[in-house]
Amino acid sequence: MVQEDDKNIIDLSKKLQKSASGQKPPGPYISPTAPKIVRWVIKYSGGLVKNEKQASYLLLGFAVLMIIISIFLIFSKGVGPQTLEPAGPAIEEAGSPKDITPY
Repeated sequence: MVQEDDKNIIDLSKKLQKSASGQKPPGPYISPTAPKIVRWVIKYSGGLVKNEKQASYLLLGFAVLMIIISIFLIFSKGVGPQTLEPAGPAIEEAGSPKDITPY
């Protein structure tokens, strides 16, 4: 019975050991001449961006997306100060200044 339990045990000791120098293995190689923003994207992407070329394409796509959103917001006919109508009656409809009573 003890032998059957030993078969189900998973040995993780090799997975948890550090390298001989005591440090974790380094991440992807990033050229020291790469721009800081490219290095930042690779570092903080969580492993999704693997090299400088992918980081450059990601940043280019982000810039294009922001330009498209900006153009849409500038030229859209949304609710703005020009399209709002006053909530109450206009001053011309209120009557003469004599009709206005002070508080």
